[in-house]
Amino acid sequence: MEKSKSIHRRPIPVQRAIRKLGQDIRDARKRRRLPIALVAERAGISRITLIKLEKGEPGVSIGILGSVLLALDLLDRLKDLADAQQDSLGRMLEEERLPQRIHRDKQGLKNKV
Repeated sequence: MEKSKSIHRRPIPVQRAIRKLGQDIRDARKRRRLPIALVAERAGISRITLIKLEKGEPGVSIGILGSVLLALDLLDRLKDLADAQQDSLGRMLEEERLPQRIHRDKQGLKNKV
């Protein structure tokens, strides 16, 4: 029985984001005037894998992405991708869960209400 290709499809916004990431990596490499072969060698990957990454193919691993970003001196951007300081929705939800008031019990300990 043949597997349905729709199982492996990613949502369109994800596809667009991955494709844009690949294009941005390609543009960064070109701005640095670095050939594919050199960046691939520095990242420890094949030229074909780098081409796949630059085309936005979703099967390229995050480890390879990290190696290429390191080769382009852009790795700091990856480590801050889901940084809590940039997660305004997460911080807002966290603040909603904070207690409304704090009072002391008979023993002088603070209790959250």
